[in-house]
Amino acid sequence: MAQKIARIAVEMPVSSKYAYPVSISLDPVTHTADSLLTMMEVTEKGAEQIPFQIDHMGERTLHWVVKPAMGAGMLRTFELHRKPSGSASGSLTVRQTDKALIIAKGAKDLWQYNHATVHPPEGADPAYARSGFVHPMWSPSGKSLTRIQPPDHYHHYGLWNPWTRAEYKGETIDFWNLKEKQGTVRFANFVSKTHGPVFAGYKVLHEHLVLQNRSEPEVAMREIQGTRIFALDEADSYYLADISILLNPASDHPVTLKEYRYGSLGWRATEKWNRDNSEVITSEGLNRKAADGSLARWCIVQGEIDEDYASVVMMSFPANYNHPEPLRIWPEDIYDRGDMYANFAPTKNMDWDLAPGKTYLLNYRFLVSSEKISPEDAEAAWQQFANSPKITIQKE
Repeated sequence: MAQKIARIAVEMPVSSKYAYPVSISLDPVTHTADSLLTMMEVTEKGAEQIPFQIDHMGERTLHWVVKPAMGAGMLRTFELHRKPSGSASGSLTVRQTDKALIIAKGAKDLWQYNHATVHPPEGADPAYARSGFVHPMWSPSGKSLTRIQPPDHYHHYGLWNPWTRAEYKGETIDFWNLKEKQGTVRFANFVSKTHGPVFAGYKVLHEHLVLQNRSEPEVAMREIQGTRIFALDEADSYYLADISILLNPASDHPVTLKEYRYGSLGWRATEKWNRDNSEVITSEGLNRKAADGSLARWCIVQGEIDEDYASVVMMSFPANYNHPEPLRIWPEDIYDRGDMYANFAPTKNMDWDLAPGKTYLLNYRFLVSSEKISPEDAEAAWQQFANSPKITIQKE
């Protein structure tokens, strides 16, 4: 017989048509073994078993997704039972090759992290080689939304996270513009990989290397970059990608990320987007003409692609440094076509001092969809990301 362990009430901060990942610390609720737990959502129609996932990185954490439901109200009720639920792997999977790690939903690839070094095209400077970046980031319908090594910027690598001006040991280092051979960023190791019925993801170690004036590269800063993909089996039009960036000076010397017009989480979008078939809308209501240099909580980049449509909402977490964050958005006349490039650049208008022995965290969420997204829907999605629900737990 099933034994009810706890009743969990979740008060939603906003009404949204998108899934809402939530979590609680599990040990204060129960020490029941993971394999002996079942989770239910309780509605007027009765109780329905739902997928959940338990993460053991740090504290024991129970994750599940509150599914959007018309007329369900802002208060949702769940129960945790002592009853073996059997294995529920879900449709999210992780597979690794000698070059990349790919997250897929069923037969559709969604996200590829490249851990092997990718070399530039023949004839380009070998200094443009690097590892540790995302490409492709696919739309739910299978369209690649990223681009690497475009001839105008061989150092652009899909979705990637270097810094353009950094001070370290009295030197100024450019980790972004690889041709300068001052610095680079490389994949060092996998920290973890996970998949289940709620999310699939990974954590990796990146090393920010100083190359100039050295016979061997020196690690100036370490970065733990994590990604979790949330995708509902029944929702084929969107998924969520949560990206965390944890920075830590690698020695007893501080690192100062200097003010510069771009740097940090950059996205070179598909070559199929230009000024005529895509658009930018920021949380402050600005379009592409006015977005560059503005401050934003979120930014929509979307447009037609082949016979299809794709959209991405880039969201900045309120605790991020210099939030709402400055944007770097390429102007519409760039390279005659108006190619798309979007970047949350927290040091665009101020320095960021990183002290030895301390860690610094940036959190982002990408809502990736195959449908056009309105500013109202983007705002609701950001409110979900930015605000934790009020959760009340009643133990039996």
